[in-house]
Amino acid sequence: MKVEYSRSLSPADRRAAAALYWLAFGSKLARVMGPEAKALDYIEQVLDPAHALLARDDAGTVLGLAGFRTARGCFVGGGLAELQMVYGRVGGFWRAACLNILARDVAEQGFVVDGLAVRPEARGKGIGSTLLEALCLEAEARGHDAVRLDVVEENLRARALYERLGFCVRARRGSRLTRWLFDFGGFWVMVREL
Repeated sequence: MKVEYSRSLSPADRRAAAALYWLAFGSKLARVMGPEAKALDYIEQVLDPAHALLARDDAGTVLGLAGFRTARGCFVGGGLAELQMVYGRVGGFWRAACLNILARDVAEQGFVVDGLAVRPEARGKGIGSTLLEALCLEAEARGHDAVRLDVVEENLRARALYERLGFCVRARRGSRLTRWLFDFGGFWVMVREL
């Protein structure tokens, strides 16, 4: 299978990218962002292709994606207005408050991975590693000296991949509130110097 990597995200790819993002992170976001249909509508609406890299097979199917955020924007952004368009006034408000718990000041963090996802049938073929390496090159081209990512502490497979690619644990964060809202107690903050 030939894999092509690009920065383009066509209108037709938006739903596929949203579905892949939800596949990777939906289990953690479901309590706050559910039901799934509304979550997909929201994610599709707020995706910013200027902050993503995609992997496609030769038929054009999206196999993987890697989003990033900087002080200038993020792959899956949006705010109260976009949440209220999908979930209504009250539903959008409480979801914004919950999601704010995960938000941190990006300006001090520089270049941050905002989601890495690979379709289950395409895993183990180097797509995730290639996307991460491409993100590191993107960060360097934008003048950053490090790339940061967060990985939930239960995801040992992902942490091992990141360590193989030169990321080091810098801190552990989390709380009882993240356990209750997002079904994970903590996450590792990992950084790769460029």
